[in-house]
Amino acid sequence: MLKKSRKNKTWKEKDKVYLKELQLFLDQADNIQDEMLKRNIIFQMLRCDSVLTELAEDRFADYYKLGYKKAKSE
Repeated sequence: MLKKSRKNKTWKEKDKVYLKELQLFLDQADNIQDEMLKRNIIFQMLRCDSVLTELAEDRFADYYKLGYKKAKSE
């Protein structure tokens, strides 16, 4: 899943709530004293975010195709 090419992520990167929550996470992670642990936690969260984003984009595409098929058949 992570091997797919980078899709258009502007829908997420422009969302103010997403950006606020991401900044809050990074601010809190910044308080972790152990640098290796801090990097590992941030890296894993960003990987998880990437996977969830790809899943959401795949679902958007599936729903778009389904809607297109239904509209075309009517």
